[in-house]
Amino acid sequence: MEQINGSVQVEHMLLYTFLEVSSDCKFKEQLHSLQSQRIVELCYDEEMELQTDGNRSGHLQNGEPMSDPEVNEAVIRIIAAQLAQIGDQFDNKIRARVVNDLVQHFLNENLSAEEITRRMSEAVEGLARAIPLDMEQEKVTLVLAMVLTKKIANTMPSLLHRVFSTTVNYISQQLHNYIVRMLRE
Repeated sequence: MEQINGSVQVEHMLLYTFLEVSSDCKFKEQLHSLQSQRIVELCYDEEMELQTDGNRSGHLQNGEPMSDPEVNEAVIRIIAAQLAQIGDQFDNKIRARVVNDLVQHFLNENLSAEEITRRMSEAVEGLARAIPLDMEQEKVTLVLAMVLTKKIANTMPSLLHRVFSTTVNYISQQLHNYIVRMLRE
């Protein structure tokens, strides 16, 4: 199993908590197995390593330490709950065809992680354009990615591990700075 470093740990925690508090989550048992398999760790390492970008793992972008794990976990839980409420509003706007197409991509073991991430990104961007909303584009993108994760796992719970990892990578690559800003607010 991969060891979660500080740069994606917040994304892991945010997605995990979003799924945990989301309504109509039919894969709770599989979700909890992510935690027991150490895919998701809900605490920060005491020893923080210097990353190649000069930041320390467990630190925010500006180098400030995430010093109190309980406070940060509580903030992440609050944000995830707010995003889950927004996600419930988006849920019925996502057509089954979009979800089923993504399920087929995740089932195709010949597709690379990069290709699956690209397909997910295309689906999120297409949905973001199709659903007119009066909120920040980054928030829309984040919530749509997490709702798609839930809908894919609801359709086929055995894909949870793969879709969870893909979504965390997507969020980390596309929305990390936005998430850091949300945590600071």
